[in-house]
Amino acid sequence: MGKDRKVFTLYKIRTMVKNAQKQKQQYLSLNEADGPVFKIRRDPRHTKIGRFLAHTGLDELSQLINVLKGEMLYVGPRPLPVDEAKKIPAKYAKRFSVLPGMTSLWVIRGSHSLTFAEWMESDLEYIRKKTLWLDIKIIALTVWRLIS
Repeated sequence: MGKDRKVFTLYKIRTMVKNAQKQKQQYLSLNEADGPVFKIRRDPRHTKIGRFLAHTGLDELSQLINVLKGEMLYVGPRPLPVDEAKKIPAKYAKRFSVLPGMTSLWVIRGSHSLTFAEWMESDLEYIRKKTLWLDIKIIALTVWRLIS
C-alpha cells in the first residue's frame, strides 16, 4: 500500500458468519458494486441479527472507539478493507490523505445505490469542501436517515 494509506484495526460488531471472508469467493457473482469493491445488499453471509445491525447502521457504533483513538473521524471517506483499498485507482488516492470517517457524503447520498465513481467523487468533493458546517450537515443528515 502507498505511504499515505494508514492501516488500523477497525472496530466492528460481527454481523456475518465466522468464515464469511473465506466464503466471499463463492459469492463474487452476486457483487452489486462496480469497481474494485465488494458489496451485496442482502449478503447471504449475514446472521439474522447481523442483517438488522448492518442495515440500521448500528454495527458502526463500535467505530466510536476508533474515533476516540484518533484513527477515524465522525465524518470522512468510509474506510475500506485493505484488499479493496489496494485496488483503488490512483486518481482517487487523495481519499487516503485524510482520516476515514464513520459517515460521509457517500452515506447521505445513497451509499450502495451510487456507482463506484460517484462514491469516489463524493469522497474527493468532501476533501475539497471540508468545513465544520459541512460536517454538521452530514452528521445531521446521517441521523435523519437512521431515524426515518
